[in-house]
Amino acid sequence: MRYFEVRKARIEIIPMIDIMLFLLVFFAMLTLRMIPTTGHVSKLPVSSTAQIIPSPKLLLEIRSGGELFVEGKVTGTDQITALVRSSDPARLAVTIAGGDDASLQQVMTAIDAVRQGGATQIGLAARQAVR
Repeated sequence: MRYFEVRKARIEIIPMIDIMLFLLVFFAMLTLRMIPTTGHVSKLPVSSTAQIIPSPKLLLEIRSGGELFVEGKVTGTDQITALVRSSDPARLAVTIAGGDDASLQQVMTAIDAVRQGGATQIGLAARQAVR
């Protein structure tokens, strides 16, 4: 008569742990994917009038030595101009992020390359000064 015994229902917790681990990994990877769009330059100059602007459509980084990076790739000024021209320059928002070791000439070279492409919405990335 053992076949007719009523078995007590139980909740299996192992599949729930698997699902939670999967969700944790998914959100961690999603968060890591979002970090490059905020820029890689960690030593931004400080400004007391810095404002928060919408996320740029194109982030141009000036790294040490004057190298220009767009989306993590080394890019020349001619390629930046062509990239701006290929998109809609009137609606393209470009943000230039340079470390505190970037010279004014390097920043102006980047601005000239963007403006030759036709973009007019150019912003400079900075950190908010601590008051």
